[in-house]
Amino acid sequence: MARVTLLSQPGAGVRTLRLERADKANALDAEMVDGIVSALDAVAADPPRLLVLEGSGRSFCAGFDFHGYQSLGDGELLWRFVAIEQMLQKLRALPCVTLACVQGGAFGAGADMAAACTFRVGLPSTRLRFPGFQFGLALGTRALAALIGQQAARGILLSGEVVDSAQALAIGLLTGLVDSAEGFAAEVEATNGRFGRLDATSAALALRNTSGQAAQAADADLADLVRSVVRPGLKQRIAAYRGEA
Repeated sequence: MARVTLLSQPGAGVRTLRLERADKANALDAEMVDGIVSALDAVAADPPRLLVLEGSGRSFCAGFDFHGYQSLGDGELLWRFVAIEQMLQKLRALPCVTLACVQGGAFGAGADMAAACTFRVGLPSTRLRFPGFQFGLALGTRALAALIGQQAARGILLSGEVVDSAQALAIGLLTGLVDSAEGFAAEVEATNGRFGRLDATSAALALRNTSGQAAQAADADLADLVRSVVRPGLKQRIAAYRGEA
């Protein structure tokens, strides 16, 4: 079974990128990241009016799949994190409106995926967390600060605490809430109705011109990520974070 599917609504101008690894809370292993990148490349080549990002099952995305990380070579572990950063940059740079429908947990790189979207809608039970700095990993930090502001980003990143849906809405991490999973469909329709009137070129220009520091920080974020991964002791820090040490 494919771990990522890219669906289209004929005539609606809407495509849906769905994470299909519900048994692992849609955690990002190498195969899944490759699938997301391929889907994003297909979207960039033929942009819809709206791309919806969603996760199957009870969780949006649990982030990096740590299974077997101790057996990975340092170079392979570095590449796994770099591939995720590059995937996030592709998502942010898409020339179309993107909407994350976030159910359940969105942790680590999963929370970064949601934050990379133009709009982000959650449920009352939605929870987000950015724990990377708890084991010394710098992933997408400038983009988060550009989205929600310096102080809010510092509080979230330094503490590693879970952000509930009410707090996420208050600081702009979420742009809306729906009462149930069925409400996501209505939100997709409403978002497409509000922003689907622009032609593709105009929409891409508006998105590019409002991306601000997040777009300019791409190279710096990648450099910081690499430095944080190659700092000696990453596996030991991960083990301590996961309570394995």
